[in-house]
Amino acid sequence: MFELETLRLRLRPLATGDLPELSAMLADPEVMRYSLRGVCDQTATRIFLDWCFDCYINHRTGPLALVDKDERNFVGFCGVSPERVKGTAELSLGYRLARRYWGQGLATEAAIAVLGHAFDDRRFNSVVAIVEPAHKASLRVAEKVGFERFETCEFHQRPVCLSRMRRAQWQQRLAAEAGTAGMD
Repeated sequence: MFELETLRLRLRPLATGDLPELSAMLADPEVMRYSLRGVCDQTATRIFLDWCFDCYINHRTGPLALVDKDERNFVGFCGVSPERVKGTAELSLGYRLARRYWGQGLATEAAIAVLGHAFDDRRFNSVVAIVEPAHKASLRVAEKVGFERFETCEFHQRPVCLSRMRRAQWQQRLAAEAGTAGMD
């Protein structure tokens, strides 16, 4: 597997040693408010962790642990994972942070790194974002990293906002940002 770094975060594959912090985060009702799984107990968290390991082995991608580079604390996870959407195999961007890290821009920072890896290094053609309509903070993160034109559809018998980003859109976004940066 691979590791990524941002200004404030180290992104690495989840490990069995993350289970206590991951369990605490996934047991928090506020963190899991918009999750299809709902609040997870230790067993459900272990099943999720095993699914992550399966993603790493079979797809060479999956949710990555987010670790604060300064304090080395577990922050949450972010990654691109296989998902079946409207009967089609897709790669879906997902992120979840422990509550104490909300509102600091860390989900956006991690998502940009993950998408950069997905499009630039792995050369994936597209990634989708699936967000509960009421989850305004998650919608803002998706929009900040470049997802647009959300459509409403059913996902696991729930209405969600769905958007697709293609590699060409990602590259255009980077080119536009580079052009803007040169104007400073």
